[in-house]
Amino acid sequence: MEMKQPEMMNREDGGEHEKEQESQENGRLVADSIAEKGQKTCSGPGQVSNGYPSTSPQSPRDGAGAGTDRGSTPGTFRTLVVQQTSLDPPRETWSKKMDFLLSVIGYAVDLGNVWRFPYICYQNGGGAFLLPYLLMAVFGGVPLFYMELALGQFHRSGCISIWKHICPIFKGIGFAICIIALYIAFYYNTIMAWALYYLLSSFRATLPWTTCTNQWNTPNCTQYLSTDLNVSWTDNSISPAEEFYIRQVLQVHLSPGLHQLGWVSWQLALCLLFIFTVVYFSIWKGVKTSGKVVWVTATFPYLVLLILLIRGATLPGAWRGVVFYLKPDWGKLLTTTVWLDAAAQIFFSLGPGFGVLLAFASYNPFHNNCYKDALITSSVNCLTSFLSGFVIFTVLGYMAEMRQQRVETVAKDAGPSLLFIIYAEAIANMPAATFFAIIFFLMIIMLGLDSTFAGLEGVITAMLDEFPHLLARRREWFVLGLVCVCYLGALSTLTYGGAFVVKLFEEYATGPAVITVVFLEVIAVSWFYGTTRFCNDVQLMLGFAPGVFWRVCWVAICPCFLLFIIGSFLAFPPEVRLFDYLYPFWTTVLGYCIGVSSFICVPSYMVYHLVTTKGTFKQVSLDR
Repeated sequence: MEMKQPEMMNREDGGEHEKEQESQENGRLVADSIAEKGQKTCSGPGQVSNGYPSTSPQSPRDGAGAGTDRGSTPGTFRTLVVQQTSLDPPRETWSKKMDFLLSVIGYAVDLGNVWRFPYICYQNGGGAFLLPYLLMAVFGGVPLFYMELALGQFHRSGCISIWKHICPIFKGIGFAICIIALYIAFYYNTIMAWALYYLLSSFRATLPWTTCTNQWNTPNCTQYLSTDLNVSWTDNSISPAEEFYIRQVLQVHLSPGLHQLGWVSWQLALCLLFIFTVVYFSIWKGVKTSGKVVWVTATFPYLVLLILLIRGATLPGAWRGVVFYLKPDWGKLLTTTVWLDAAAQIFFSLGPGFGVLLAFASYNPFHNNCYKDALITSSVNCLTSFLSGFVIFTVLGYMAEMRQQRVETVAKDAGPSLLFIIYAEAIANMPAATFFAIIFFLMIIMLGLDSTFAGLEGVITAMLDEFPHLLARRREWFVLGLVCVCYLGALSTLTYGGAFVVKLFEEYATGPAVITVVFLEVIAVSWFYGTTRFCNDVQLMLGFAPGVFWRVCWVAICPCFLLFIIGSFLAFPPEVRLFDYLYPFWTTVLGYCIGVSSFICVPSYMVYHLVTTKGTFKQVSLDR
């Protein structure tokens, strides 16, 4: 798009021109866009569509042609977009384009890609599941992903302050997102602490989850290596890997349930402290530092996945796992569960609605091609999930061959158990087991670190943009306080019954709340702010407007996509179980209360905004 210096319409004296030149050293005035006659402006008088103050009126009716380009045809007008004013410090930007891409990929590709996608895929028809998965990605996940990148890049704001440019009455969405991000930090980093415990335990010749002679083992422990031809596997057998995970790392056997969690495990507390220390020194200075760290944390997992894929493909019985993973069961496509799982998987995999994409995109140059970025990063995410399925199921086929069982019997565990029990046991049976254990658990930690960097950066950007005068010069201290809050909030997940708390947070505290928040976000952008206005913003940035496909997705398909997930969750609440513990009814009520505690910010702020702002309902809710 052609770049021009705007004309100063009113000058009081000759020194005004020098002031303008000085102002442009700190702030950049970006191009003028020609809109058709009769089109609505993107904001009220004195402002432009991204909320920054304008030096000229924005529509012909704002003055006697003051904002009109004198050389243009009648009915056309110029829109001035100010990205930064001289009153504000320059916004931090990414050092390189690859810093941004790797950060987004690292955020989107997390632990769920490794354990959740393969499990959901084989559970819902194997290769047949790829059809609903791709459809949900094309019509639901990717449009939401693209929308958030475009919003963040245009308005250059975090998830709270961005609403003053879009629809102020929905500002509570930003606060809800920040609370959800805190809940995620409370339990997500604990999984990395478990992986760190495994990593530290791997630096020995004999891995501790390969023998049954340890103090935590029970009489049912069955040491079943590929060389133990005289040992048979029965229904009562428990692998040493399972006992190491349950009785040594988690120590769940010391807690009867959520009503009595027990003491904090000091080993896990130290592991989590180390994790948060790494997180702090990676994000305390902003995207300039975190953008460098992701060159390691976002690329190393792909190297490990490639190594494990090659090793897994050479194991006996690997083909059984691959066939089980991909063999299509077309009959399952007729069930609602398959489509619900596909929608939920692509949504949580790409991760719109957590404030991260808004924050990351806000540090991009104004004319960065976020459309291309959205397609690249979402494609990489989906392909990584598909690749992880081969990595997991080649090993599951090997385990089935070794135990002389069916693959579905071996693959009964989902979630973290799939990594910390089944995969850990398979690694123990490989030659050079110590090496493979070290790189595998390093990969798990780095996959988690990327997502933690992103989640906390979303909160940090939101708070710094909302309270710049208070926090802008105290970023390091604010980040330290935030990390300390997250660590203290995670202490309940480090108790003997901490695994029960992790499962509770995962099922109730984040899922339904964030889907509802994203639904409101799409409604606010598409119906209140307006798809036409949003597409004009994108055209101003990229030089081309989104096509009919994207407009239809944002206006109709995406809201229906999200309503489908919300309705299915409410109609068929999941039966939550972990190991042999079935969550009682009161824990379900507790879970819903935790979920509502974040979402309540949305209606609460609406009431506050209506009460404290003068004017009609339309003026109060839509005035920018």
